[in-house]
Amino acid sequence: MKKVIAVLGPTAVGKTKISIMLAKHYNLDIISGDSVSVYKGLDIGSAKPTLDEMDNVKHYLIDIRNPLDTYSVCDFQTDARKIIDKNELSLICGGTGLYIKACLCNYEFDDKKRDLSFEDKYKDLSNEQLYELLLKLDNNIDKEKLHPNNRKRVLRALEVKLNTNKSIHLNNKKDEYIYDYYIVYLSMDRVKLYDRINKRVDKMIEDGLIEEVKNLYDKGIYPHAIGYQEFIPYFKGECTLDSAIDEIKKNTRHLAKRQETWFKNQMNSHFYEVNLDDIENTYNKIVKDIDEWL
Repeated sequence: MKKVIAVLGPTAVGKTKISIMLAKHYNLDIISGDSVSVYKGLDIGSAKPTLDEMDNVKHYLIDIRNPLDTYSVCDFQTDARKIIDKNELSLICGGTGLYIKACLCNYEFDDKKRDLSFEDKYKDLSNEQLYELLLKLDNNIDKEKLHPNNRKRVLRALEVKLNTNKSIHLNNKKDEYIYDYYIVYLSMDRVKLYDRINKRVDKMIEDGLIEEVKNLYDKGIYPHAIGYQEFIPYFKGECTLDSAIDEIKKNTRHLAKRQETWFKNQMNSHFYEVNLDDIENTYNKIVKDIDEWL
C-alpha cells in the first residue's frame, strides 16, 4: 500500500516550513491540498507559498486553474491520486478534512452534474416531507448520517436515486482507506495562534490583498473563500474596510477551531504543538515518529 504524509493545521502555524523540511529530508515533492491555491491570481489571500518559501522543492496543484474555472473535491481526488500512485511515499501540505479524506479513502463521486432545476420540482415540500419521500424510495439511506434538515444533501440523494436507481450511501465507502497515511496536525496555544492569525491578515493587507481582491472583483470574479468573500460588502459600500478586515480575522479563527475539531474526531491524526522559536524541535519529533511509522 502506498504511503502518504499529510501536514495539516490552521493558517500561520508553520505548515509550509515544516513541509519543506520534511520534503527535503525524505526527498519528496509536495502536493498542495489547498482548494484556493489551485487558482492563478489568488496569491495573497490563499497564503500561497512564494518561490523563496518553496526553496526549490517541486509543488503540485498550484496555479493550475483560471479563477473562473471550477475545481471540486472530485478534481482534487483525481489529480492528487495520479501523483500519489506514482510514488511509494508522498507528501501533502494543507487541505480541508473533506479534501484529505476524499483523497485517502474510497470515496466515489457521481459524475453526473447536478440538475439545478431539480430543487424547484420539490420546493413545495417541507424538509420532513422531502426526507420521507427519499426514505420510501431508498431503504439504504443511513439515517444517522443524513439529517432531514440537510435539505441540499437530501435533494442530492433523491436526484441520484431517481436518475440512477443507486443509493448515494452505497456509492461512498468513506472509511475504507486506499493508502497508508500519517497525518501531522500542527497546533498551537490558541491565544498565540489567534494573535498570529490577526498579524498574518494585517501582513496580507500590507502586501496588497485589497488590490488583489479588487482586481478580481472588477473582472466579475468573486471567490467564495475566506480572505476574498469578506471584501464584497466593502466594495459594494455596505460595510467599512475595518469591519471587512475584522471579518476575515474572525472567520479565519473560527475555521482554525473547526478544522482541529474535525481532525481530532474524523481521522487518525497525530498532533504536534508548534513553538516557532524552536521549530527544529517540533520537526525532529515529527521525523522520529514518521520514521517509526515507515
